[in-house]
Amino acid sequence: MGVFTMPSLGADMEAGRLTEWLVAPGETVKRGDIVAVVETQKGAIEIEIFEEGTVERLMAEVGQSLPVGAPLALIRGAGEAAPEAPSEPAAPASAPAAAPDPARPGPASKAVPATGIAASPAAKALAAARGIDLGALTGTGPGRAIVLADVEAAGAKPADPRAEMRKAIAAAMAKSKREIPHYYLFHRIDLQAATDWLAATNAARPPEERLLMGALIARATALAAHASAGVNGHFIADGFRQAGSVHLGIAVALRGGGLIAPAIRDAHLLPLDAMMAALRDMVARARAGRLRSSELTDGTITLSSLGETGVEAMAGIIYPPQVALVAVGAPTPEPVAQGRQVSVRQTVTVSLAADHRASDGRIGAKFLAGIDRHLQHPEDL
Repeated sequence: MGVFTMPSLGADMEAGRLTEWLVAPGETVKRGDIVAVVETQKGAIEIEIFEEGTVERLMAEVGQSLPVGAPLALIRGAGEAAPEAPSEPAAPASAPAAAPDPARPGPASKAVPATGIAASPAAKALAAARGIDLGALTGTGPGRAIVLADVEAAGAKPADPRAEMRKAIAAAMAKSKREIPHYYLFHRIDLQAATDWLAATNAARPPEERLLMGALIARATALAAHASAGVNGHFIADGFRQAGSVHLGIAVALRGGGLIAPAIRDAHLLPLDAMMAALRDMVARARAGRLRSSELTDGTITLSSLGETGVEAMAGIIYPPQVALVAVGAPTPEPVAQGRQVSVRQTVTVSLAADHRASDGRIGAKFLAGIDRHLQHPEDL
């Protein structure tokens, strides 16, 4: 039997609230199936399972808040026999029931109010004062009776999810800066060739099929990361592990506030049109709160763009266990010397925040040069 547990959906997650089960006992599951929905500071996340078998038992109830690693379900592997139900012991020959002794009172029974809801007097009084329906509460007292703390929690003002996300981001980024020896590199890239190619390509396309510069930059970043050592992978307990594929995290600003960076899997294999479609889909689902758990945990390097804000450059903070983050500023026209002539060309500043335990400045510089090289030949992306 395997135990399916509450997954960690990032370095900033400590617990999650189970909001929905999408499977029931007896159902067969396979790798990649969505089996539950969990609410975190990042929103509602669809949880995938990564083993095959049959759901033997659900071990958590909808509405429960559970820490990372807490058991959610018991999964019976393929070929494993279902556990036998315990046999009922034979009932012993019944003896005549003893008559109750009127002089000895029987065991005290828990008083249940006339409404059928077990609650302490203080809980009932507070619920009446606040207009709270006791029937809508789940008790945490003995025998699941509703106690004063349950009513107080129900009447408390719910936490602002934006504030909760900010707290989670702050904790994760503070930990990253404390524990990861960051180094930073900045590189100015001539975008004129990419800008001209993009304009010519889009001119022959309907609006819904047009490409954005972000797709070219994402594609160039993924290709350069796949060819570079030390920037694409995870730093874990036993050191740096280079990833064989590029699962490119895309930083997405949420409309209600906060930031999330789900990953586009195998981004180095996606041609431009597929990359554009993946970006549109990822941003839409992130803002609608419909991401999968693997999209929050599989990222091997992250790309963040502040181009729409007009900011020229940014020094980012690495999202552990990743070891690199690429940040892109706003493309701007600048005078550029080409030989003995100066012309105005579109340029952009790209920065790299990297983990010095996995790479060094020379490796990082070659990686940024690789992004530049790909953008000079957009027709090959």
